Amino acid sequence: MTQSVSFHDEKELEDFLSIPQEATVEMMTRLDGDIMILGIGGKMGPTLGAMITKAVKQAGVKKNVYGVSRFSNRTLATKLEQRGITCIPCDLLNPDDVSKLPKVKNIIYMAGRKFGIKGTDYLYWAMNTMAPAHAARHFIDSNIVVFSTGNVYAMWPTDSPGPSETDSLLPLGEYANSCIGRERIFEYFSNEYGTRILQYRLNYAIDLRYGVLYEIGRQVFAEIPVSLETGYANVIWQGDANNIAARCLEYCSSPPNILNVTGEAVRVRDVAARFGELMGKEPRFAGKEAPTAFLSDTTKMNELFGPPPTQLEDMIQWIANWIKSGGSTLDKPTHFQTRDGQFRD
Repeated sequence: MTQSVSFHDEKELEDFLSIPQEATVEMMTRLDGDIMILGIGGKMGPTLGAMITKAVKQAGVKKNVYGVSRFSNRTLATKLEQRGITCIPCDLLNPDDVSKLPKVKNIIYMAGRKFGIKGTDYLYWAMNTMAPAHAARHFIDSNIVVFSTGNVYAMWPTDSPGPSETDSLLPLGEYANSCIGRERIFEYFSNEYGTRILQYRLNYAIDLRYGVLYEIGRQVFAEIPVSLETGYANVIWQGDANNIAARCLEYCSSPPNILNVTGEAVRVRDVAARFGELMGKEPRFAGKEAPTAFLSDTTKMNELFGPPPTQLEDMIQWIANWIKSGGSTLDKPTHFQTRDGQFRD
């Protein structure tokens, strides 16, 4: 059933993205200790932090919620503090900075690097392996949900559900390899020191300002040909991904637990056609569908948490209205169409 929701500005959108689900509020009554988000300054971090503070308040429990980032722009820190998040400036590549962070029982590790320019691939490895080592060493006794990616798998046939958590990792390109490096660093600390870890393999979260659906909708609206070569992609509403991330704190373990996190696989051609209907545009296409794409089997996630509640039709309608009304963009493309593993801004 389509949700009758409209968004007039980014504040209304972010308030909606940060609504805690009932199960998340209930979990807060059981979860022991404070919560810290490392790398809160990205696309998902601010709404995840806001959602957690709301869940804590609704649960009627006392927990400190910390947000850690460089905060080179103080505006974000001020915004987060207004939502009840204690902000701590920190360069996660600097072990001295990390050593000064308060020891918190529950960590959501979101820090990472995906895009860059040619010749800077070494920065993937620094941010995706060195920073995790500093964090894992400092929070050795914590529960840590580690944000990872479905790109650690190979592309799978589009007529299949995709790889499960037990399938082999066959990464393509520097970025995906560095993400396996991040996972292996945390896995090392988990196996050697008993640190409780959950590897949170996410693809692709969306809201109205970025993501696979936004990119397709924007191309249809601007009458730009939509590439069909990568003809399928998994998508999940950012609000649903936020709630799952928080609830994963109860599923950290040693050796690490692993979880594919996403929603249904959508066909690019069909999504473009629906945007065309809503926008009064005739979609244009380029290329031919390849037989493979980055997909993920979410059987395990659905067994733990149930399928994500936000429906594809809702997301498409919200995004279509947002684009038609001139809504803002984060200008952070997913590059989901990339098939050689070389993600570039």
